Amino acid sequence: MQENEIAHYCQKCLAANPLGQDFCARCGTRLMIVVEPAALRYESMEAGATGEEHLLERISVLENRLGRLTDRLERSLDLLLRQAQNSYFDRVLLKSLIGILNEDGVVESQKLERLWQERCEQDAVAQEQASRREELRTKIITNYHGVDRAVLEQFVNEGFLMIEDGNFDRGIQALQRAAEIDSENASLLALIGEHFFEIGRTKLALDYLSRAFRISPENNHVSLLLGLVCGDAGEKERARELIETATRRGGSSFAAHYGLGRLFVAEREWEKALREFKLALQSKPSPEAHYALGCIYFQLNRDELAARHLRKAVAMDEQYAEAFNLLGMVHKRGGNEELARRAFAQAQAQADASVRPRRKRLGAEEETTLRLFDTGARRNKGLMTGGDRRLAEALRKDALKAFLTSNHAKL
Repeated sequence: MQENEIAHYCQKCLAANPLGQDFCARCGTRLMIVVEPAALRYESMEAGATGEEHLLERISVLENRLGRLTDRLERSLDLLLRQAQNSYFDRVLLKSLIGILNEDGVVESQKLERLWQERCEQDAVAQEQASRREELRTKIITNYHGVDRAVLEQFVNEGFLMIEDGNFDRGIQALQRAAEIDSENASLLALIGEHFFEIGRTKLALDYLSRAFRISPENNHVSLLLGLVCGDAGEKERARELIETATRRGGSSFAAHYGLGRLFVAEREWEKALREFKLALQSKPSPEAHYALGCIYFQLNRDELAARHLRKAVAMDEQYAEAFNLLGMVHKRGGNEELARRAFAQAQAQADASVRPRRKRLGAEEETTLRLFDTGARRNKGLMTGGDRRLAEALRKDALKAFLTSNHAKL
């Protein structure tokens, strides 16, 4: 090979190869276009290095890097495929073991599946909450431009750290001190109001959410939470206006339509309440939505439709004691004593198996619909969460889920 001839240099053994050759003559490695020019290969720079040689060198480097990246991606894909295959085999093995244990009566496969799904949902919510809290912490601090920034940052960091550790009471107290320093921080006020809404502290939730709404009235989820809190506080007209506004701007949700339905029940506008409960079921099919519809159909003496929704509720959750109890009341009013007896027995069995301490004994004597749809003076407050604990939990969970997944850029 002539001294000034441009050559392919092997990227492995550095041997020179004539142009047009695909594989290294010394080691057999597939050659790139040019690994590096002669001017860069030796310690002394050769004056004869041409611009064409440098251009080919740059193309070769890119080709070399692209080849390495492709190899790494192929190895990563292979690893992911192997992990997916191993996960599939592990799941098949677990399902087989669960099937054997279920046949032997050691475990209940349906109960195990339900508990597993609940645990996965809880873990997903916990991760989402942690991510959101970190985003809010940064936003709360950066939005403050006062003279007490260091003090506010200390309270905010302390509050979020305690919340992360599960000490919610002390964490919220620290955030309340931060809110005293920055009383116009909508994100901070909404976060504190959300906490008090979740634990049922209506007065404090109303205070903080009202302040957040005053600063950020366009936020749909603050409007929804505030409307639900106003309903519990007895402010019916304001509650209806806020919830309807949130629904009109932010879309349907179980919490919004169920809340509106309870407000119409308080006014004894049964058809409007029925319409809202149907929309609640459409927004989120759930045993609680079917149970609420069963209650209002029972109130309207439409027992066939009431029984249909109650059967769907217990089909979705075989441990729904209140639904079994109301189904027994429907059968009893229809004169079917045997079906009523079975439903009451199932209701009592589920109530006895409940982990809740000192649970009231269920039976035909308990007027479920009167507790849920009591429109007397003593029910002027607690319209949203009063009467039925399970429905109240479903309402709060759905409202907080919508609030959690909202875009906080408007706060």
